[in-house]
Amino acid sequence: MIRVVSVSKVYNKGEPNQVRAVWEVSLHVPQGEMAVVRGPSGSGKTTLLTLIGCFARPSSGEIQVAGKPISRLPEKFMTLHRRKHVGMMFQQFNLIQDLSVEKNVAIPLYPLQLSGRLIDERVDALLHMVRLDKRRAFPVKRLSGGEQQRVAIARALANDPEIVLADEPTAHLDTALSQELMTMLQALKAEGRTIVIASHDPVVYGHPSVDRVLTMKDGCMSEV
Repeated sequence: MIRVVSVSKVYNKGEPNQVRAVWEVSLHVPQGEMAVVRGPSGSGKTTLLTLIGCFARPSSGEIQVAGKPISRLPEKFMTLHRRKHVGMMFQQFNLIQDLSVEKNVAIPLYPLQLSGRLIDERVDALLHMVRLDKRRAFPVKRLSGGEQQRVAIARALANDPEIVLADEPTAHLDTALSQELMTMLQALKAEGRTIVIASHDPVVYGHPSVDRVLTMKDGCMSEV
C-alpha cells in the first residue's frame, strides 16, 4: 500500500539554517498492516508522516500509494488524493475549539459534496463508534484530552480512508486511555486499513497488533 523510496526532506536548503529532517528513508507498509515509527523528538517522525499523507513534498525520492506515485502530483491532485485516501490524527488534534463535536467531525465531508443527510448519517456512525453520542453538541473546548482525542479519531475516519496516519496519538492520554486508543486502531486494522503511527510510547510500539517497528534518529531510519 505505502512505499517510500530514498526520500529526503530538507528545509531551507543551502541556507545557514538548513535542516535535514528526513534523509534517504525507505519504507514499505503492505495493505492492512500497522507500522510504528519510533524515535526521540526531532528525529523526523512527524515530517515522514506529513510526506506520506501528502501534506508536504519530499526534496528528493519518491512515495507511492497503491502503486501510484503521489509525491510529484500537482497540488490540486495531492489535495484530492489526501481527501479520498488519507485520515490524519495530529499530535495537537487540530480541532476547532469553538465548534461542536459533530461539526468538527463533519469538516472533512463538506468538500466531498455529499447531501446533508449522508453527512449526518456518517457523523452519527462515527460518534457512536468513539462513544461520543452524548457529547455531539458540546464545544470541543469543553472536552477532556481523552475525549478530544476521540473526536480527532472520528474526524480522521470521516472520509473512510484506506490509510490512517497518527502522530504521537497517546501524547495527551494516560495509560488506560492509551490502551483504549490502541484497541480502536487494532479494530481499524482488522477492517483492512493500513496504519502508520509515529510514537515513542511503549504502549504503542509494544502493542501486539503492531506488525513492524522502525526507529528514526537524526532523520534516518532502521528497522528493529
